[in-house]
Amino acid sequence: MTDPDDVPDTYLSRLRAICGALPETQEQPAWIGTRWRVRQKTIAHVYMREDGCVVTFRSPGDEIAGLLAGGPPFAKAEWGTDVVVMTLSDDTDWEEVAELLTESYRVQAPKRLAQHL
Repeated sequence: MTDPDDVPDTYLSRLRAICGALPETQEQPAWIGTRWRVRQKTIAHVYMREDGCVVTFRSPGDEIAGLLAGGPPFAKAEWGTDVVVMTLSDDTDWEEVAELLTESYRVQAPKRLAQHL
């Protein structure tokens, strides 16, 4: 069985750099894995599943269909109407991840903070 807290350091380092650059974002241990929040709202959550390492994030409604239409590495989360799951791998495009997590921040952050991006 995969330990959900055993996220590879290479993924954590990249996600820390991306999320840490967003205003007032805090990293926290989650019930599994690690999450980044602005105020009390989660913008990204990384953890291990049986099929690999995933990061979940919020996406604006008009972008979800486009992400999901391409299939893997994207999938719809089993919760939330705007939550997307992305499987991370050696082929992950980290510039795309940065863009997606910045959009997640814009969805979750108070407008006053989001306007600083």
